[in-house]
Amino acid sequence: MKLDPRHLAQLSVVVEVGSFQSAADRLGLTQPALSRNMRTLEHRLGAPLFRREGRRSLPNALALRLARNGQAIRLAEEQAAIVADQTAQGSIGELRIGAPPIVAGRFLTGALAAFMKANPDCSVELRTGLVHELRTMLEKGQVDVVLGPQSLADPAEGLDFQQLIDDRVGVLCRTEHPLTRRETIMPSDLEAQVWLAHSRGSLLRQQTEAAMRASGVTQVHIVCETDSIRSVLEIVADTDLITTMPRATTAPYLEDRLVFLSFDHTQFRRPLGVIRRRGRAADQIEVKFTQKLAQILGQQLG
Repeated sequence: MKLDPRHLAQLSVVVEVGSFQSAADRLGLTQPALSRNMRTLEHRLGAPLFRREGRRSLPNALALRLARNGQAIRLAEEQAAIVADQTAQGSIGELRIGAPPIVAGRFLTGALAAFMKANPDCSVELRTGLVHELRTMLEKGQVDVVLGPQSLADPAEGLDFQQLIDDRVGVLCRTEHPLTRRETIMPSDLEAQVWLAHSRGSLLRQQTEAAMRASGVTQVHIVCETDSIRSVLEIVADTDLITTMPRATTAPYLEDRLVFLSFDHTQFRRPLGVIRRRGRAADQIEVKFTQKLAQILGQQLG
């Protein structure tokens, strides 16, 4: 036998307040409408729920028992409404975000810590990976957003990009490198150096090669290649090799061992921001985190 849960919830209010009129007022119904619902429930049960005492209708044992079920239904509805409101406000929910390792370490960890402190009922999943891995995670729905370079979204259809900062690429070397004593760096100066290059096929490698060609650097003497950012920083700090790195991302790791040269070109521009699947509406938790991240980035880099 299937009973209408609304009628059970209404029965619990009748039992709770002690009269049909008071219950109708609380439920936002008319007294005749509430009475009809109770008669429908009795018909469904095939048994009465109230006994008459003068002008009053008093709940019998069956009504009292079913009222407990109705009260549980009301409580569940109230709790569900609270959860729905909190979800709409971004107070609870799940944030699944991906980023390249160095970007996560530089920009996400502090922002996520602040966000989780302010939103303790939210759960966060942070995944790191190379650019092609992050693109696959997005396309398969394994993460909801990625913090990464715009070029991650450019080759792929169905991804939208929201810029937060320009993490411009620069030429990096050790602080005592001979090039640091040059007031002006010429393309020929870079052609005369030995280079540490990022792995073949990486977006940073592709951007570096394009920017160098556009700058007039016709050849680059590469003696080492790696996809390990930590290795890049350590090797360049202890040798005369030069490389390229995103300036804002790398800034905390420079200390007094590494420095960016003044050499620049428009093609070194590297927008960094939030990438989502196109057509997928961002929920409130994503909106709140993106706003928090933009605020923190503005404070750090402003």
